Amino acid sequence: MNRCTRNLFSGDWNCLLRALPKTQTKCHRCSGTALISFSRGQTTATAQTPDAGKREKPPLRAIDLARKVRQEKSSTGAAEPPVSGSQKRVTDLKRFSQQLQNVHPNVLAKHLCRGVLYQNQHLVVINKPYGVRLRDSSGETSITSVLPILAKMMDGVKVKSESQLLPSLGLEKEMTGALLLARSEEAVERVLELNRTNQVHRKFWVVTVGVPVPSEGTIDIPIVEREVTGSQPHYKMALSPVYRMNDAGDGLAKVKGNRQSLPAVTKYKVLDSHSGCSLVELEPLTGVKHQMRVHMAFGLACLILGDHKYSHWSKLAPQKLPERLLGKLGLEQSKIRHLPLHLHARQLTIPNIALGNVNVRCPMPKFFTQTLSRLNLTFPKEKDDQRHCMNVITKRQSTTVNMNSRLKDCPFVFNHLYTKDVENVFMSLNHNLLT
Repeated sequence: MNRCTRNLFSGDWNCLLRALPKTQTKCHRCSGTALISFSRGQTTATAQTPDAGKREKPPLRAIDLARKVRQEKSSTGAAEPPVSGSQKRVTDLKRFSQQLQNVHPNVLAKHLCRGVLYQNQHLVVINKPYGVRLRDSSGETSITSVLPILAKMMDGVKVKSESQLLPSLGLEKEMTGALLLARSEEAVERVLELNRTNQVHRKFWVVTVGVPVPSEGTIDIPIVEREVTGSQPHYKMALSPVYRMNDAGDGLAKVKGNRQSLPAVTKYKVLDSHSGCSLVELEPLTGVKHQMRVHMAFGLACLILGDHKYSHWSKLAPQKLPERLLGKLGLEQSKIRHLPLHLHARQLTIPNIALGNVNVRCPMPKFFTQTLSRLNLTFPKEKDDQRHCMNVITKRQSTTVNMNSRLKDCPFVFNHLYTKDVENVFMSLNHNLLT
């Protein structure tokens, strides 16, 4: 059968296949060389031979895939250039500050459940991580949005309960430490009432650029929100003092206060200082927005480490640090924007029988302890809980300095504090910090 294969054949296919030659044949009606194709029956027969199955690759197991991925990672890591100490430091800070931002609500709730510091039938104290808002109306994951999940985890997933958790005392997004939650609306109202009468004691630890003078005192200066004009218009909290130095420079003169200013009082105490930096304990007696940051930056001229908002008045820029401090922190000025705010809610005390005598100390985050180690700052050994609670409940007799009445004790800070030109204040403060 030496003819064109395009012709139809209606006979027996087996006979046709036996008659076809195995070589290429010339077609008289076609100018090209026609390749003889096999039939479906022969292809099926070939696929069903015993030797065909042996040539197929075995399916890839999960353990083999995991081993392959590990090998690829190890080979890729070996090829990468060595990372400098500064780059590694920046990577660690990014991981510490961004590990819980924009995560699934269950992941955040599980982390908060592991960080429960205290709980009773009325109150719960958790360890707030850095960079997570307490409330957020934009739809991002916040602590308030995961409180129903957290309450379910604390009671047990398989237990049917209608318990709830409500925020009572807040912390800013950049703060870390002890965060107080309530189990009912009545408990929230009770906590707010105790806080208004200064029966809730909260102490914060901060790392400052500079050493406060005197080492212990009370800052009593009202705060008001002001608009900053310029290329980057924005709002900042600022001091609104009611006293200023008189023209002779030997006394005080009362000035008319701003109607929109809010009273703000902060106690402070230097725990340790080294190489121009300090570990300071703050105890706010009022709850004004950014109160501690403003009092430290403008009242004592000691900026909190990582406070990029109040490092400059007329612009929004990362904090400017001296070279000696950058060397101790292992950072470059171009990467200082990754430095977190070192403001930690260290202790929470509520001496109330109805709500339970709460006295909780919160461990410091890892980036905070690393900074203390790099700056050679140590904190005193804290006393046992019972003795410390008694010291908090009873009023301590200590001499404090009222910033509005004794301005002569610190002439540098207060002579600049009450000038009208705020921009000149910041220029002189930055000059003294960098020299």
